[in-house]
Amino acid sequence: MAASNPLRQFAIKANTYPAWLRSKLLTWMFRYKVKLTGTTKVDILETDLKSVTFRQKNYKKVQNHIGSVHAAAMALLAESATGFVVGVNLPGDKLPLIKNMNLQYVKRAQGDMQAVAWLTDEQIQKMQTEDKGEVTVQVKVTDAQGIEPILCEMIWAWVPKSRKG
Repeated sequence: MAASNPLRQFAIKANTYPAWLRSKLLTWMFRYKVKLTGTTKVDILETDLKSVTFRQKNYKKVQNHIGSVHAAAMALLAESATGFVVGVNLPGDKLPLIKNMNLQYVKRAQGDMQAVAWLTDEQIQKMQTEDKGEVTVQVKVTDAQGIEPILCEMIWAWVPKSRKG
């Protein structure tokens, strides 16, 4: 039996509340655990635990020299969304680790950014049954016009939290 996962349990509980409160609870918890997301004010809009939607508003403190969301903030948005969906699907005795981020900036972004990350049933099954492994997590990052200014490939690995031997 898979070890209990506190992040998953929190997300399940949060999903029982109205949407406005659910988003605030999930965002608060994530910003508390991942400090940089609090600095940039990344929001979690919704999750069904197989997918998640994150938002980065185009605040002054995350802007680049041309007034759009900075490239590093876009990378954080994609990494956060994929990390969350991996984190809620791993058993509690596993540690998620970003292994590779491949980012291609292909268009100029405008306005707020949104990232939607998701896992397949097969990926979730692998994460639940294998002691160590890795998955490529799908993520789509769009701007306020619905354009995809950044193409991302995020590879996440997992290992046991405590080393044997």
